[in-house]
Amino acid sequence: MTQLSTPSASSSSAADHVEALLASYPDFPQPDILFRDLNPVFADAVAFRAIIDDLADQHRGQFDAVAGIEARGFLLAAAVGYAANAAVLAVRKGGKLPGTVLTEEYDLEYGSARLELEVGQLPAGTRVLILDDVLATGGTIAATSRLIERAGYTLTGVGVVLELTDLHGRERLGTAPVHAIMSI
Repeated sequence: MTQLSTPSASSSSAADHVEALLASYPDFPQPDILFRDLNPVFADAVAFRAIIDDLADQHRGQFDAVAGIEARGFLLAAAVGYAANAAVLAVRKGGKLPGTVLTEEYDLEYGSARLELEVGQLPAGTRVLILDDVLATGGTIAATSRLIERAGYTLTGVGVVLELTDLHGRERLGTAPVHAIMSI
């Protein structure tokens, strides 16, 4: 396993790892946007394990399935699903899924897009935890929440690695409990 120069696993929280490895890119993908990149965090084996353990432990016993939002949410959902012995749902960008899908349009902090979820993958009432890397304006997670509910599942919470609090995304998520490993 590859480990970079992160805090030691025994003495550090997931937030410590995120803080140590988070990269920031000004003016990406367009001027006046400060892009927060978690890829260096995910590339560190100890940091990634700390994140997965944190997300799984925070919501343990509250979900039967995890929904990962394309693309980095897939990494989190697959790992948490494995750790918790839970089903994994893929929430994809529009036009990427076959068969019958539900679609939700939403606004991003720098544009608009749509998400899709295949119908009928799990029984109605299945308890679903949404996972994504960053909570910014809340548009992506709010759209995913609507997809989960429209599919007949029960939304039990949201887990993210990083919350950008100055964008007030949590306010768009209604009453769903939100756990952010780190907020800036």
